[in-house]
Amino acid sequence: AEYTDKEEVVLWMNTVGPYHNRQETYKYFSLPFCAGSKKTISHYHETLGEALQGVELEFSGLDIKFKDEVMQTTYCEIDLDKAKRDAFVYAIKNHYWYQMYIDDLPIWGIVGEADENGEDHYLWTYKKLEIGYNGNRIVDVNLTSEGKVRLMANTRIAMSYSVKWKKSDVKFEDRFDKYLDPSFFQHRIHWFSIFNSFMMVIFLVGLVSMILMRTLRKDYARYSKEEEMDDMDRDLGDEYGWKQVHGDVFRPSSHPLIFSSLIGSGCQIFSVSLIVIIVAMVEDLYTERGSMLSTAIFVYAATSPVNGYFGGSLYAKQGGRRWIKQMFIGAFMIPAMVCGTAFFINFIAIYYHASRAIPFGTMVAVCCICFFVILPLNLVGTILGRNLSGQPNFPCRVNAVPRPIPEKKWFMEPAVIVCLGGILPFGSIFIEMYFIFTSFWAYKIYYVYGFMMLVLVILCIVTVCVTIVCTYFLLNAEDYRWQWTSFLSAASTAVYVYMYSFYYYFFKTKMYGLFQTSFYFGYMAVFSTALGIMCGAIGYMGTSAFVRKIYTNVKID
Repeated sequence: AEYTDKEEVVLWMNTVGPYHNRQETYKYFSLPFCAGSKKTISHYHETLGEALQGVELEFSGLDIKFKDEVMQTTYCEIDLDKAKRDAFVYAIKNHYWYQMYIDDLPIWGIVGEADENGEDHYLWTYKKLEIGYNGNRIVDVNLTSEGKVRLMANTRIAMSYSVKWKKSDVKFEDRFDKYLDPSFFQHRIHWFSIFNSFMMVIFLVGLVSMILMRTLRKDYARYSKEEEMDDMDRDLGDEYGWKQVHGDVFRPSSHPLIFSSLIGSGCQIFSVSLIVIIVAMVEDLYTERGSMLSTAIFVYAATSPVNGYFGGSLYAKQGGRRWIKQMFIGAFMIPAMVCGTAFFINFIAIYYHASRAIPFGTMVAVCCICFFVILPLNLVGTILGRNLSGQPNFPCRVNAVPRPIPEKKWFMEPAVIVCLGGILPFGSIFIEMYFIFTSFWAYKIYYVYGFMMLVLVILCIVTVCVTIVCTYFLLNAEDYRWQWTSFLSAASTAVYVYMYSFYYYFFKTKMYGLFQTSFYFGYMAVFSTALGIMCGAIGYMGTSAFVRKIYTNVKID
């Protein structure tokens, strides 16, 4: 915002909470701080994203005017009785610190500190603000906490502040750069991990194209020569078993309703990730509170037709009849999972009186988005999908009687393939997971969305390659249950990510307490599941194209 000289500059108090538990935050005035004398203020409206992330802006009551210096001034006094002293001591023991905003720039300050032996506790009482301005805009804010006062019951503590204005050369557009941490995000390891994953991609793509060219060419040659072969060769040729199942490979999967809903949801999650990352690369979303979340919700609602289209067309291809039920399940699967987790964590937040407790009005708003935006758009997508690509135009006829599945070695069983399938995709993303986790659960601002985009592309290629290889082996073992296997062998990445989140919790963070722990594992479960559904859908889409391709060229008697 632009200011004129002497115009009011508002210091907003946001939240206070333990340093190690980033999500456990409380209203600033839930600690017995006192507010300044100035009461009137232009009202502040919060966005949907802020309401969901527990931003609770309250006016500090400090009188700050643009370019108007303030010498150390007492703005209020705290009457410290025993209860208030205990509240402050508890906060200091748990390393509480608070966050404030001036002109949307965040400022952090620590509540107080204990001395070495931990018996006396001191409160910082003097907020020294240094504000940098460039022309008529605020470009930099620094807070120094001074004035250590020992906490003793039945005393009065005077809280004071001072404001110094200094000219700064920082451009308004670059004022957030000081909050970014290039040494962390653009570390050599980050570049190395991308390069590493990239090499893996080249290897896998090579492997898949080798399978496609060499084996399939050989197989096709053998099948066309089969008439002239003697019995001995024919027995050797049995391992090329994928042709044997041509009459069953396009049989509808078991539980087609759930399966097509999962594929639809996965395609939607993928398109949301893609669009949000592109938007974040173009616009610096990290400069505004809650804007990332608001963007994600908006994009998710807007991409609902994608979900309906892919889910509906797949369900129609598999000969499904209850398409309205499929549409409802597809539309509400992800929102129900997210809202269910949020609801459970909300109970704990209300019990803790934390600022993360989602207000009732916000819940109603989210439900309205689900019913009045997501559902109708999903319906549009489903109708389009059923009518445009709902015909089962498979290259091979499906036999009337299912073929018995022969015995095979233990490592060819679908269950084993599913477990092994997730390892390589997880390997290609886990370094990036560390950076994303750290920016969410610790105090780093994630800004390297170009990296994230690369990792998403690499993840897609690796996932598709791995599931194609898995499916090829499965079909060679004359097992035609490839739909669920291809979905689950890609989706098992999620299990590895969730296991990694346990490692991260115990070794990389210092979180404690019921609220933060349930918040962490609840939302990590949601994140992992969404990632798994996305990978599964990508894997299935790639494999489906592969299966269609190889059976198109087969000569069928």
